[in-house]
Amino acid sequence: MKKKLITTLISTALITALFAGCGGNNSNTAPSRDEKKSSNTVVVYSPNQPEINNEIVNRFKAKTGIEVQLISGGTGELLKRVQSEKANPLGDVFFGGGAESLESFKDYFEPYTSSEDGTIDEKFKSPEHYWNGFTALPMVMIYNKKLVSEDKVPQSWDDLLKPEWKGKISYADPNKSGSSYTQMITMVTAKDGWDFINKYAANLNGKVESSSSHVPKKVSDGEYPIGVTLEEVAFRYINNGANVGVAYPKEGTSAVPDGVALIKGAKNAENAKKFIDFVLSKEIQETVVKNFKRRSVRNDVASPEGLKAIKDIPMVKYDFNSAAKNKSENLNKWKDIFIK
Repeated sequence: MKKKLITTLISTALITALFAGCGGNNSNTAPSRDEKKSSNTVVVYSPNQPEINNEIVNRFKAKTGIEVQLISGGTGELLKRVQSEKANPLGDVFFGGGAESLESFKDYFEPYTSSEDGTIDEKFKSPEHYWNGFTALPMVMIYNKKLVSEDKVPQSWDDLLKPEWKGKISYADPNKSGSSYTQMITMVTAKDGWDFINKYAANLNGKVESSSSHVPKKVSDGEYPIGVTLEEVAFRYINNGANVGVAYPKEGTSAVPDGVALIKGAKNAENAKKFIDFVLSKEIQETVVKNFKRRSVRNDVASPEGLKAIKDIPMVKYDFNSAAKNKSENLNKWKDIFIK
C-alpha cells in the first residue's frame, strides 16, 4: 500500500511539471534572438573548378565550423536555377561565373557590402553591391605544343579563322558557360562586330563544349590543337606539366572578373555573408594567386609569379554594362549564327 502511494505521488508531480512547462511554451512572447536556433549551413551554387571550390570550402569549414552544401554546374544552368527558385530560394551564395552574367541576373541577388570592400578595386565590383568580383580573368588562346608548331601558334583572333583550324578549335557553348560568353563578346569588341563571330562559328564546324573546363583538358590531351580559355586555367595546366602554351591575341583581350553574390531571400543569409567575406579576404586571395594562378581583385595582393603584368597585355575596351544588359539578345544571336 505504501509503495502504491509513493508511485502515485511521483506520477502526480511529473504530470504537474509537464503542464507547467507546456504553459510556458504557449506564451505569446516571441523567442528572443538568442533563443532561436541558428543555422550551421550555407548552400553554395558554383560553376568553379572543383579544385578551387574544394580548397576554399574546406578552409571555410575549418575556420568557421559552418557546413557547406555545394551545388555545382554551368553558370547559365545555375543562374536559371536561381531564377526558377525565386519564390523559395534553395541556395544562399552564387560563387563564380562572369560578372556580367551575374549583373544580368542582379534582380535575384541581394545587395551586400562586404567587410573587405575597401580593399577591392572599383572596377571589380558592382556599384550597387549586387556582386563582388572574386578574381580578374584574362581570356587567352591555349595550344598543344605537340600539335602546333612554333610558326603556327595563333597570335590573333583572326588566326582562329584559318582553314587549317576548321573543326579543330575547342570552345565552350556561351549559353552554358559564363567565361565563354565573355570570350565571345571580347571577340566582338576586338573585331568590331558580329561578322567575325559568323566566320568563327563556321570554323568551329558545329562543335562546342558543354563546359568551359573541357577546353584546356581536351587541348592538353591532344583531342584539339587549340582552344579559347581562361588564363588561370591554362597556367595551372602548364604548372602541372601539361605540354601546352598560351597566347594573348594582339588585337586585345579582356579581364572581366568572376564574382560572388548573395542570393535574394537566402535562408542562411548570415552564413552566406561570412562566406563572401571569407573568399574576399587577403588570406584566400593570396591563396588563389599562389595555388591557382588567378589575379586578385584586391589592391593589396600581388599578381601571380611568372605571369605577364596586366599592363603588358593588350586589352580591348570591354563594355561591361552592354554585355550584361544585352546578354539574352547576344546569346540569341549566337544561337541563330551557330545553328544555321
